[in-house]
Amino acid sequence: MKTALVTGGTGGIGQALCRRLAAEGYFVYINYLRAEEKALSLAEEISGEALKFDVSSPDEVRTAIAAITPPDLLVNNAGVSEVGLFTSLSDERAARLLAVDLSGTMNCSRAVLPEMIRRKSGNIINISSMWGQVGASCEVDYSAAKAGIIGFTKALAKEVAPSGIRVNCIAPGFIMTEMNSRYSEEDLALIRDDIPLGIFGEPRHIADAAAFLASAQSEYITGQVLAVNGGMVI
Repeated sequence: MKTALVTGGTGGIGQALCRRLAAEGYFVYINYLRAEEKALSLAEEISGEALKFDVSSPDEVRTAIAAITPPDLLVNNAGVSEVGLFTSLSDERAARLLAVDLSGTMNCSRAVLPEMIRRKSGNIINISSMWGQVGASCEVDYSAAKAGIIGFTKALAKEVAPSGIRVNCIAPGFIMTEMNSRYSEEDLALIRDDIPLGIFGEPRHIADAAAFLASAQSEYITGQVLAVNGGMVI
């Protein structure tokens, strides 16, 4: 059976990713840090396994991944966001955002790659954001981290392609998850007006994109950014 590791597996997008990959025949390791009850429940639902570690800690990442069946697929989905003026964000919160969103993606990739390279086979999908493509006012640190993921994806794809490993990126637009519950109805209406398709994205849209990039249908695709945003960023 194929195996997949999904980081940040208990969030809205993370759960959709885990369910879809399980439906595609993967045994899914569900990474979490705090939401243990959600992780265990989801693991039971999809016959996967919950795996607790902090993606920002290289030691925790290496230890956790060394203890599981080497994944055929890694989906780097774990992330945090901050909204506010760049000059108002504390050093601690800024460092945590970069540590989770960007360094976490790199830590997990670095941990799975030796075995993928040995097997001459593997697939890594990184979850960025449309703000990593164009930047967002009042989300400067987040935009920088997500832009870094795009650069990381392109560079790593070139480096590991000779080993038969593909690395791609999904850049979600405005997806209706708990992370976006902070917006008022008025704010949501304004955001919807900026989306050419006129609808908000759902976690399943990201899961569908990941399922494609994980499949043989995308075997000649690497180093690419798949924008799933309803036309908001083109």
